[in-house]
Amino acid sequence: MGRKSLYFLVLGVLVACYIYTSPPDIFEEPWKLMLINVQLKTFVHLTTFIEFLGLYHFADLLVLTATFEEVPPNSDENVTVTETKFDNVPVRVYVPKRKLDAHRRAVFFVHGGGWCSGSPALRNYDLLSRWTAERLNAVVISIDYRLAPKYHFPIQFEDVYNALRWFLRRNILENYGINPERICVSGDSAGGNLAAAVTQKLFSDSDANIKPKIQALIYPALQPLDLDSPSYQENSDMPILPKSLMVRFWSEYFTRDRSLEKAMLSNEHVSAESSHLFQFVNWSSFLPERFRKGHVYNNPTYGSSELTQKYPGILDVRAAPLLADDSKLRGLPQTFVLTCQYDVLRDDGLMYVTRLRNAGVQVAHYHVEDGFHGAISFPQLKISHRVINQYISWLKENL
Repeated sequence: MGRKSLYFLVLGVLVACYIYTSPPDIFEEPWKLMLINVQLKTFVHLTTFIEFLGLYHFADLLVLTATFEEVPPNSDENVTVTETKFDNVPVRVYVPKRKLDAHRRAVFFVHGGGWCSGSPALRNYDLLSRWTAERLNAVVISIDYRLAPKYHFPIQFEDVYNALRWFLRRNILENYGINPERICVSGDSAGGNLAAAVTQKLFSDSDANIKPKIQALIYPALQPLDLDSPSYQENSDMPILPKSLMVRFWSEYFTRDRSLEKAMLSNEHVSAESSHLFQFVNWSSFLPERFRKGHVYNNPTYGSSELTQKYPGILDVRAAPLLADDSKLRGLPQTFVLTCQYDVLRDDGLMYVTRLRNAGVQVAHYHVEDGFHGAISFPQLKISHRVINQYISWLKENL
């Protein structure tokens, strides 16, 4: 074998090792998922390298590159699509063209993207909004809140909450022909975090006269206190969201300071003074037995109080809806929670299901045994259609 052939062989082996991630046998289309994952891995590694060179901040690159996947607000034969602003926050509005004698349902949707990327204009979110509007004959409001790293918590929360309050005014609902008793707040991933947080806030606001009938949370991120739960341990290198990337997203939500990310990676970012908050995220109490199996709960390792003093958002219920005490959970609307087995955020959703049920909230929990984080975001995969069908079917029955 010549030297050149040997070089190509070694290069081929290295590329194969980089691409191959041995997905679980339960995955429906493993090779398709593997190809998607290698594209995402390559992008993350490339952006990390560019950041290392000092050319661009990681999250700035996420925002920039996401624009290439955006589509214009084009109407079609089924749905009219427009862009406007609710209380100065940009939104994309999807209104079905099909006639309806009564007022319509509405879904207020908050996109994911780790608080750092994404928009209603992304192709996958545009498709989801169109399908939801058409199949439910509902008005869909998809919000374009401000993103990190330019904006940090609580800006994202405030954008979503202010736009939602503006939308829930009677004259606005009447303008869109919406039944005020048939409104859903929904979101996926970081959007699920924001949807849960604004719903909690709205139901504790005595001045809010109109409140959603239901909330629907798709693999939501609900707490940054314990990043070593069983799902974080089991899925730390799983497509599409490895633990390192989720920790980076959490960190960027609060600050550009990489010292917070470093502390989060070692799970030593909460001080002893805040130890009482761990009662709300203690997975040994709130996870069903089958998800605890094989894991032993260790008491938290506390870090310096300096980080929580500099970035108190870590401990803020508006950023971590699981930190709400039971009195804040009582009275929340009927809730749909979707979790995926192969997802670092699985246990956040599972704990919220348990805590909501303990507080007397009616909860429908749909667990995708062969699911992974981002399952609704890849329409080229069969699982995306299956999960979206389940989500829309539940909305159709309960909204």
